[in-house]
Amino acid sequence: MAVTNIWVKRQQCPCGDWKCFVNYEADRDQATPVSQSVTNGCLSFPSQEIFTPYVGQVFKTDEEAFEYYSNFARKNGFSIRKARSTESPNLGVYRRDFVCYRSGFNQPRKKVNVEHPRDRKSLRCGCDAKFYLTKEIIDGVTQWYISQFSNVHNHELLEDEQVRLLPAYRKIEEADQERILLLSKAGFPVNRILKVLELEKGVQPGQLPFIEKDVRNFVRSCKKTVQENDTMVTMKRESDLLELLEACKVEAERDDGFVYNFTTDDNGKVENIAWTYGDSIEAFSLFGDVVTIDTSYRSVTYSMILGMWFGIDNHGRPIFFGCTLLQDESSKSFSWALQVFVGFMRGRRPEIVVTDMDSGLRDALLIEMPDTKQIICIRQILSRMSSWFSLQLGLQYSEFKSEFDSLCHLENVEDFEHKWNHLVAQFGIASDKHISLLFSYRTSWPFCYVRNFFLARTTNPEYSKSVEKFLKNVVSLQSSLQCFFKQIAIAAKSRSEKRKEEEVFYLPIKTCMPLEEHARNILTPFAFSALQNEIVFSMHYSMTEMANGSYLARHYKKTERECLVIWIPDDEQVHCSCKEFEHSGVLCRHSLRVLVLKNYFEIPVKYFLRRWRIDGQKVTNGNAREFHSLSESLYSESFLSKERFNFVRGELAQLVERVRSMPRRGRMH
Repeated sequence: MAVTNIWVKRQQCPCGDWKCFVNYEADRDQATPVSQSVTNGCLSFPSQEIFTPYVGQVFKTDEEAFEYYSNFARKNGFSIRKARSTESPNLGVYRRDFVCYRSGFNQPRKKVNVEHPRDRKSLRCGCDAKFYLTKEIIDGVTQWYISQFSNVHNHELLEDEQVRLLPAYRKIEEADQERILLLSKAGFPVNRILKVLELEKGVQPGQLPFIEKDVRNFVRSCKKTVQENDTMVTMKRESDLLELLEACKVEAERDDGFVYNFTTDDNGKVENIAWTYGDSIEAFSLFGDVVTIDTSYRSVTYSMILGMWFGIDNHGRPIFFGCTLLQDESSKSFSWALQVFVGFMRGRRPEIVVTDMDSGLRDALLIEMPDTKQIICIRQILSRMSSWFSLQLGLQYSEFKSEFDSLCHLENVEDFEHKWNHLVAQFGIASDKHISLLFSYRTSWPFCYVRNFFLARTTNPEYSKSVEKFLKNVVSLQSSLQCFFKQIAIAAKSRSEKRKEEEVFYLPIKTCMPLEEHARNILTPFAFSALQNEIVFSMHYSMTEMANGSYLARHYKKTERECLVIWIPDDEQVHCSCKEFEHSGVLCRHSLRVLVLKNYFEIPVKYFLRRWRIDGQKVTNGNAREFHSLSESLYSESFLSKERFNFVRGELAQLVERVRSMPRRGRMH
């Protein structure tokens, strides 16, 4: 029987100090200090419009209905529980009953033969509030509707301050779970852990979304699951890793495209393991120029780090490239994982790697991929700002955050460094270790430093959310390693099939400009939508021609910095100081404005990158046609004799190695 696997977010601070509280919120649009959500000393809960349920109201699933009723109950001062469910051989479960948490009466317990039995007062009082669901199938589509509903209670409903203490709403989030486990392992008693969390979150005593009993139960359950019997857990860990290795061997025999690798310790026990699929390797050959490496999850049960490689396809969706489980987060372990990844991808390395601030991974990348540029996603940094600076800056934090946000988007390096020095002096944080850390990494995250590098829109919030959704889907179930392996396979296959079966649809034209119509026929809807946005906004700029033939682009409201656009007519080249094309592969509004001035009805083909085309493998420029022609001639000539075939094969092998060793200085458009 496999050990239940518990995944949690890693909360180690990049500064290396375990005492630092890191509020990892990369799945949100922006990080918000916890203290900002405190009203009158109480944590406020997110509010949304929840209407009173009614008979006949339809839901897609019963879980959706339960969540709706739970939100309604929370807003109205009570909680709910699942009661009876009814099923049949044909329909399965076709009825679900949800009731108020005080519904019914407790059955009298059998008397226990003890001297002083505890006489607990029951909360149940026969409340008749109910929410009954019935399933129906219409034209093959399953849905659930409310068949009975009553909101009549025979007990007092609670105020918000009281209802938050009901067991149904006392939840310990993943970030807090990691922090609690860390403090518990360091020897902190539960009452002290609560005080630390209150201090770090800036809330009044007793105002956390959970109570001491919840923390005590959580620590006890984790100790029972993971720590209570270290010998047993270690044995099960070794056993499950061996089973995972066997599953990889079976998959490799079944699927020629599947590849895996692993290491063992001195006793022959599995330490690290990594694997990927044939579809992922094929996708890497098309979209492997920019890779995102995520190491944000770790297994509490197996004490292993989860690492995943992702790319972005021509429709803007994440592509699964590979997966690894590592025994620790040292640079040695990450170096092994990177070596294996390059081997999986047949020696190909990405041009850009988007990572977190993990020092072990960054050091390993410098060793294993010295020619690959490392980029830190700005959202990862912004998500940590509150935990790093809100307490020490106090009321000044909001002003600091605003100044920092504007600093991140400056276009000029000199302006950035000047404003950085001013910011540090203004708020007196020159000696802060996190400020020093950010400045040492400055070539990897501010826009002025990374604007010249092609990131394929991987730093956009939509892409980050899609990656996080993929990760949550595969780690949400606290499953064994074997189940986890199957979940990865299902998710990777689903993404691959969806990418191959993508139906191309056309977005409506917004400007009626010929170059917009031309772009729509070439680019995927994802890329065309981005370009279309630039085309629309290009009409907001006036262009002033300079003496050297370049243009100065000014927004009609003068709310933006001027941009310099250089036009080279001989080669049909256009270069803008905003660097949008270099950064995202989509021509900017300023360059498009120049093309319109030059009476272009079509965008030059060189500005349609292969990765953003409807057919990602189709390249229509002259160099590509010449290359394909030479390849076809070589193929046909080599098969005329065995001697020719052997000669061509040997020469091609040497040629491939020579090309791989050559520097990559520019992009082919």
